[in-house]
Amino acid sequence: MNDNALHSLLADVRDGTLSTEDAHARVRAALRDAPYEDLGFAKIDHHRAIRQGMPEVVFGQGKTPSQVADIAERIVAKGHNLLITRASRDSYEAVQRRLPSASFHDTARTIVLEQTPPPRGTGRVLVACAGTADLPVAEEAAVSATCFGNEVDRLFDVGVAGLHRLLDARPRLDAARVLIVVAGMEGALPSVVGGLVRAPVIAVPTSVGYGASFGGISALLAMLNSCASGIGVVNIDNGFGAAALATRITHG
Repeated sequence: MNDNALHSLLADVRDGTLSTEDAHARVRAALRDAPYEDLGFAKIDHHRAIRQGMPEVVFGQGKTPSQVADIAERIVAKGHNLLITRASRDSYEAVQRRLPSASFHDTARTIVLEQTPPPRGTGRVLVACAGTADLPVAEEAAVSATCFGNEVDRLFDVGVAGLHRLLDARPRLDAARVLIVVAGMEGALPSVVGGLVRAPVIAVPTSVGYGASFGGISALLAMLNSCASGIGVVNIDNGFGAAALATRITHG
């Protein structure tokens, strides 16, 4: 049961196309597994869509393809949209055998299946990344934000090594309700963007860089120490987390 299904059910009762007895049976069936469904190796939080406005998202890394497919099948069976991050192609093939309409975004490493349109956010989420090597994290953010009902604009390869590429896109920066800015190396791009726009900036450090970048720690510290105001920082390589935070802003 999600917000759309609950609203539709109440509307059917109001309009007389669904009896109270049938409505009661549907709600009772939906609540039977609330707040979660226990698969033994996983407890699926079916209540999250009502509690937080978006269904549980599956982190695919570390799970076997069979486990990912089992979880995905139960999420979809309960009427929720499906988003799996850090997914392998093997996991996707296991999911698709059970859910043929699921799609795989190779760069983003995500599996997606939309059953009902998600609530629409207000304004546009712009996802910018410094370099092409940052694309997997940026695409994870963009795909996740789209799944959450946002209009997404992509602005890629605009790092500070060629600042004119970013400045050429100034109208797109100004048009965004919230910006997700992804960068590795020294992590300077969010500070530059934060000094140009009035909208909130969500900075995402990536693990891209040579030895002294320490797997993204240098970028993380640079973003945390930014002198530009209005910047929030998520964990290294966490494009999904940035999209979830942006959605809280656009749906607030």
